[in-house]
Amino acid sequence: MQFGVWKRIIAGFTLILAHAHVLAIDSVAIEMGVGDRVQIAHLGVQWDWGARWFQSNGAHLGGYWDLSLSQWRGTSYRGIKGDTQQITSIGLTPVFRIQRDNKKGAYLEGGVGMNLLSDLYDNNNHHLSTRFQFGPNLGIGYVFDNKVDIGLRYQHYSNANIKQPNDGVDVIAVRTRYAF
Repeated sequence: MQFGVWKRIIAGFTLILAHAHVLAIDSVAIEMGVGDRVQIAHLGVQWDWGARWFQSNGAHLGGYWDLSLSQWRGTSYRGIKGDTQQITSIGLTPVFRIQRDNKKGAYLEGGVGMNLLSDLYDNNNHHLSTRFQFGPNLGIGYVFDNKVDIGLRYQHYSNANIKQPNDGVDVIAVRTRYAF
């Protein structure tokens, strides 16, 4: 992806953030992840559901919608080490989170989202034969008193065998999120 495209993407997210109160956006996040010869960077916005299920002992199950824009960089395009592939994706994921009632401290979260890739993934002899991918994830983290959330997340991309080949892509990511 060329730098000019990234400038437009960043400008678009800046406009969204400038109007966050109008769109009822509850938080923003940036995430950096690595997998087998692939790096992924996410920018995201979230909407808290405001739900508290199974509330007990100062904790509950809640959740949020996570809308993300991602850039993938494969470093072994078509199995050729050093040859790169750039993919942009947009994703929407419902995320369930077990957290304290005050939404601070440690948490455990997970969800399964939908992602649309700009191109078919072909990196390090791993192939995804559809642009549509499911994205299950599982994460842990900690929310500080200043509403900064630092987490570690495992993310998997797969088309659930809708079409072969479906080698899947696994990523471990560090995430920083700030709630308004």
